[in-house]
Amino acid sequence: MGRVALVTGGSRGIGAAISKALKDEGYSVAATYAGNDEAAKAFTEETGIKTYKWDVSSYDACKEGIGKIEGDLGPIEVLVNNAGITRDAMFHKMTPQQWNEVINTNLTGLFNMTHPVWSGMRDRKFGRIINISSINGQKGQAGQSNYSAAKAGDLGFTRALAQEGARAGITVNAVCPGYIGTEMVRAIDEKVLNERIIPQIPVGRLGEPEEIARCVVFLASDDAGFVTGSTISANGGQYFT
Repeated sequence: MGRVALVTGGSRGIGAAISKALKDEGYSVAATYAGNDEAAKAFTEETGIKTYKWDVSSYDACKEGIGKIEGDLGPIEVLVNNAGITRDAMFHKMTPQQWNEVINTNLTGLFNMTHPVWSGMRDRKFGRIINISSINGQKGQAGQSNYSAAKAGDLGFTRALAQEGARAGITVNAVCPGYIGTEMVRAIDEKVLNERIIPQIPVGRLGEPEEIARCVVFLASDDAGFVTGSTISANGGQYFT
């Protein structure tokens, strides 16, 4: 049995592609989801990857869920913090609830998921933490002050924690996808996609979830042992840092 990898939000979209890619590389994979029971069931039936349901914004739920996964599969050695939500609104119309829901899931969720596995990784002198941020955490986006703030926070978390984990054999890195052809993005009006979004992408197309997954597979591997505190920008040349 390969190393144990946990992917949050791992049954749909980019998360599903990551879960599948890690399984194909020989990892024992568990995937979490927050609410779509039907999609999670279909994902497990298709892939054989077991899914676990909880809300990453709850520390207690994360701690309990991680304990169950480790009881089923063994110690978690690779953690992919992919779970995220959007609650878009222009700032003057944004409610405290919209702000808090996004911050609690997309930023505090990283603490909630990483903290319970950190001590074990330190004890074993090995770990891979991979945080899925966003191009909008790098450049900002109107109507997403909550999302952009959370995703920018993910990058600060990555860089700080990388410095703590380095001597313990733990790497902490981030991937910032641009516009990826997930179900959510492809549901955008075709005219908007073709006239406003894709023309901003120098390669002239949306990315594919599997392209993000390949970045994660590399960062999870032994070959990436000297890469930590880094961000891979996978956005088709739309934004450079």
